[in-house]
Amino acid sequence: MDAQKVDMFIMSNGKFFEPHHIAQIRERLLLMDDNKWGMIQAAPMKDPQTALIISIFLGAYGIDRFYIGDTGLGVGKLLTCGGFAIWTIIDWFGIQKATREKNFEKLQQFLY
Repeated sequence: MDAQKVDMFIMSNGKFFEPHHIAQIRERLLLMDDNKWGMIQAAPMKDPQTALIISIFLGAYGIDRFYIGDTGLGVGKLLTCGGFAIWTIIDWFGIQKATREKNFEKLQQFLY
């Protein structure tokens, strides 16, 4: 893979991943075949800031967890009104990291 293409991908999509994952993503992208590039660029990434906004306003109903793909946790939050509001408050501080981790997991499906 062309290093310039990889660097452009990292620059434009870096906000979707944890900083400590960036080097690993770059290495895997450089080793990847060019025929997978279209799939990588089309991979659906969730925005951590959007997840935080959803968590602040609709977190008690589990919508933030549904947004990032944690259906089981979303149902749990929905049935318990956000874990009696405790889980909702915890997610205000952790939903962005959870979103970035989910994005990394989705990207790994294409890289390996």
